[in-house]
Amino acid sequence: MSFQPPASAPETPGNENQAVRQHSSHNHGIQGQSLEDALQRAGFYPRLVSDVVDDALDGRDCVAHLVHLETHFDRAEVRRHITVLVLTADMLVITHVDDQQLDEAGEQIVAQISTESVPVAQIRSVVLSYMYAQPQDYKPSDPVRELTLSIAWSGGQRLDMGPASCGDPQCEADHGYTGTIAQEDIVLRISAEADGLQAVQDAKLFARALRAVNTGSAAPVSHAQSMAPRPRSGVFGNRLSRGHQQR
Repeated sequence: MSFQPPASAPETPGNENQAVRQHSSHNHGIQGQSLEDALQRAGFYPRLVSDVVDDALDGRDCVAHLVHLETHFDRAEVRRHITVLVLTADMLVITHVDDQQLDEAGEQIVAQISTESVPVAQIRSVVLSYMYAQPQDYKPSDPVRELTLSIAWSGGQRLDMGPASCGDPQCEADHGYTGTIAQEDIVLRISAEADGLQAVQDAKLFARALRAVNTGSAAPVSHAQSMAPRPRSGVFGNRLSRGHQQR
């Protein structure tokens, strides 16, 4: 079934009452909700993001997905952007959407979109970093307070540097710099406080599915055609901009 709101009702972020273009199937798979439902719930240009992801999937079936909406406060501005990770049997499809206001009145807005399709076989590592509150009182039922998902595939590295020291608080000598090198192509931080406990659980499930497909082990149940295929004349696959990462 297909539904399109009237042309007089423009889509804006946060307007969750606007319907996303519905596809033929809504198998909820391992994560409890379909990709379309997750985009609708995020409320960030859901119809636009849905079409872009659909185009990037190129007819492939969704095995697992992760939709992450981030909000940043820049002086008087509130900026939001969305990152959508979709795992198929052979590809990891990454979509990132930012919007930009061109005038002070906010009447002229453009969306900046980038997609990247990464063969699963090229993924080098999937790293999950957890944060628990009050670890001395930990119980198996305690939820994860914060989770960071890092995925590396291109060999790209991030270098964090800072002044080196000798440990003597009175020492004023120049000890140069020290740093750490981490392999990563994309990093997403999901907080239970900001994003909710379900978002943290969804990220864990996505990482588990990605590892299963990457290592060739038993893969989770696939979404049955979460997004319907359509003919394409070309592939838009420029390198993903990662300005959304918290560094």
